[in-house]
Order: sequence, then C-alpha cells, then structure tokens
Amino acid sequence: MKGQAVLNAAAGVAGRAMGLKVGAVGSVVFLIALVLLGSFSGSGESAAGEGSNCPGNADVGDIGDTGLPPSQDQITNAKIIDGVAAKRKLPGRATLIALMTALQESGLRNIDYGDRDSVGLFQQRPSAGWGTVQQIMNPEYSANAFFGGRGAGHPRGLVDVKDWQVKPLGVVAQTVQVSAFPALYAPREGQARTIARKAGIDLGRSGESGSSTAPVIDGGSSCTDGGGTPGKPGEPFHDGNASWPAQVKNPRSTADAIAWAKREVNGGPDWLRMCLAFTARSYGWGFSGTPYAIDHYQKVMPASMRHDRDRNPPPGALMYWDTGSRAGHVAVYVGDGKIASNDIKRAGYIDVVPATDPETKWGAEYLGWSPPYYPKGG
Repeated sequence: MKGQAVLNAAAGVAGRAMGLKVGAVGSVVFLIALVLLGSFSGSGESAAGEGSNCPGNADVGDIGDTGLPPSQDQITNAKIIDGVAAKRKLPGRATLIALMTALQESGLRNIDYGDRDSVGLFQQRPSAGWGTVQQIMNPEYSANAFFGGRGAGHPRGLVDVKDWQVKPLGVVAQTVQVSAFPALYAPREGQARTIARKAGIDLGRSGESGSSTAPVIDGGSSCTDGGGTPGKPGEPFHDGNASWPAQVKNPRSTADAIAWAKREVNGGPDWLRMCLAFTARSYGWGFSGTPYAIDHYQKVMPASMRHDRDRNPPPGALMYWDTGSRAGHVAVYVGDGKIASNDIKRAGYIDVVPATDPETKWGAEYLGWSPPYYPKGG
C-alpha cells in the first residue's frame, strides 16, 4: 500500500532534477541569506528551534502535511471512519490508527487513483482482495474493510492483528497495510489527533471489542503507578506519587527544578513560544534536543514513561497538550493542581497557573504526563 508515499517520492525526484540546474546560483544566494540572518552566530537553542514550541507558531505539519487547517473533506471522512468504528463498538484507539493510516495513504481523501490499482481512503487494492473499485470507493465499506474481522478469504484488518490494543500505533497500521514504507504511519499521530479534535471525535472512547476502559499506552504498559485514571477536560488535576525511572537523571533535582521554575515568574519576557526549552532549563539542561514539545512526548519519550490522559501527575512531571498546531505545549507540574508555564497569562512570561488553563483558555487537548526525561538534552 504505497499510495501517497510513491506520489510524494516522485514529486521529490522531479524537484531534485530542477535543483541541479539552479544549484550554483542557489548556493550563493543561500549563503548570503545565512549571513544576513546571522545563522553563523553559533547559538545553541534559537527562537526558531525550541522557541517554536507553543501555540501561535506556524504549523509546519508532519510528513506530507501542508500545515493548513483540516479541510471539510478530511473532517467528513474522519467522522465516517469514526462512525464505523463506533458501530463496531471499537475504542477510540482504533479510530486513531485508521486516521493515521488514511492520512498517510491518501491524505484522508477518497481518491480514485494510486499506486497500481490502489484506490480510496486507505489505498486498498481490488487485486489484493479488498473488494471491487466501486466498493472500496465507498468510505464506509473501506473503513469496515480496514477494521477487518471478515474471516477467511479477506485481507487481514485491524481487529485481526493480535494484541492490536497494546502494540505501537504505527506497527498495527503497517501490519494491515503491508506498505513498502512502514515507518511513515507513526509520524501521522499528531496530525490525526488534531483532525479528530476538529471533528469532535473522542479518541479516548472505550469499546467492547477486546478493549479496556483503562488507557492503553503503546508498548503494552499501563499507567497505574501515578495512582489515577483519566478524567474529563477541565476537571482538576491532583498530585500523584510516582517515582522517576532509574534512567531519568537531570542536572537539577525535582525539588530544585520546581523552585527554579517558580522563580522565573519574577523574570522577564524571555520565553515566548519556548515551552519545551523552559522545561529543559528548569531541570538544568541548556537545551532539550527536540524541536517540538508534542514530539518530545509522542516520539522521544519511551512508551513506558507516557501516562496518557492521567490527571494525577507527580510534582515535577512534564505535562503535554495538543494545541491544534504542529508544536503542541508542555509545562512543569509544580503540585497542588498547578503548572509553571509560559504564554498563558502573559506572552513570553512564566506564570504559575491552574493546570486546567490550557484546556479552558486555549481549548487544547490534554495528552498526558511523563517524567522529566531528556535523552537528547545537553
């Protein structure tokens, strides 16, 4: 199921061919631009890097994403997919995997072309047994086929994948799609979550088809050591009592990091759109080593350290939100239901505010918390 990936690759080849013709002139212009922009200053963590980690920054998107808001066509198709999942009593996790897959395969659009005979939202092939072209071009049919469970003689679907409820999202998508580009599904998670939020889809919905009402975390571990369970948006946060894993080692202790973060309330407007940088420096690092806050949680943080939607973080934990932009947001939980965060009360300043503020003031979706782990920090 190569679909969109093949088309993107072809476009890249054409672009490189043109680039060879203008390379010499372009190199000179580029070097001049670098000098003018001061790019040779040698700064460690610039405002264009981690300074882009909070709401208001341009959304550059994931692989193949234009960075534009979801189209009505994408939202409609997302609702159809989720409707099929709900009818089958599948949890929101199934919808998330399906959205990630359709975004990679077709851009979440019901297209009538693709690699070889692939068509539709999931770029399913009639020759591989997914159905006729007419059937596959029906979004409800194609979503049902993707979810699977149709028995012998049909391609394997999501519910046919053993332990799909706990396996990494991208792995499940690849098992169904058998793509030549297996690594391209996982990066679609952030974009899928954004579209789901815009479409009013509850990705935390529980199901009855082998699913659990407890939050499922990629990698098979469950979030129990924090002592809490997921709540509803806007509900208060309470202190958990989880300890950090042995590999979490920072220049500052948790207590010192919280104290440092609180003292920044008296500082200047140094933190505009620099949420991930702020958390890293609270713990004594010069930089986090990750461009985007949402990536730090979803891609850098080990699955065993992610506590999805749990509203009982221990003091010192990092808390993450999907703000609808590429970057997302992260803050330091200082205890008693509050966070130290930039840009909420005052642009560029740090304030200690209720941890519910990103939800109630920005309309952001709370993703979960993690220990203060910076494997790429320095």
